Amino acid sequence: MRNLLLISSSRVHGTEFLEHCRDAIAEHLAGCQSLLFVPYALQDHQKYAGLVASALAPIGIEVNSIHTATDVRASVQQAEAIFIGGGNTFRLLKTIYDLQLREPLREAVQGRSKPYMGSSAGTNMACPTIRTSNDMPIVEPPSFEALDFIPFQINPHFIDADPNSTHKGETREQRIAEFHEENSTPVLGLREGSWLKVQNDQCTLHGKTGAKLFLPNTNPAELKSGDLSHLI
Repeated sequence: MRNLLLISSSRVHGTEFLEHCRDAIAEHLAGCQSLLFVPYALQDHQKYAGLVASALAPIGIEVNSIHTATDVRASVQQAEAIFIGGGNTFRLLKTIYDLQLREPLREAVQGRSKPYMGSSAGTNMACPTIRTSNDMPIVEPPSFEALDFIPFQINPHFIDADPNSTHKGETREQRIAEFHEENSTPVLGLREGSWLKVQNDQCTLHGKTGAKLFLPNTNPAELKSGDLSHLI
């Protein structure tokens, strides 16, 4: 059983933190009074938790940050819902492993169907691995295996190549093509301003910016809002 909200980015140009998807968050957390926030992708946990609390206050959600808990695994078990925020994916995953939180998080979300929300690095966490992150490996987690809530990879903050750019480094499409030279898992390039809603075996794409689906040895497919349950 899955109940996931996977957001490409917490910020979209011209809006405040989480503002662009606040209605979707309110719907996703209907019936919940609080959530457990996991701030480990950024260094300043207290500041990050305060930012999330301010963003969710208008929809009446109390934010409890896991970094203040005396027993982090118990806090996962007791949470009504869980939100893992963005930042550096490698730091986030390493901390989850260091604190032995991978299995408690999987049990809470997969085993007991607690609502899960991820943004950016937190969305990477829902994938089988973090191999399609955009981040630098500033630390070394013991494994690239993530929480594995969905059977495909996501590339958050997906950016289309600018045909007028003079930049000669790899485009995002080229990097995903390199991934598919070594892996067969589908990759969804999720643009800023878009998000996925996953309920059990149903997956839908939302937002105004759409996404791009990459498969090995296949031309990328442009996707608009709608049903993507075939990926599940």
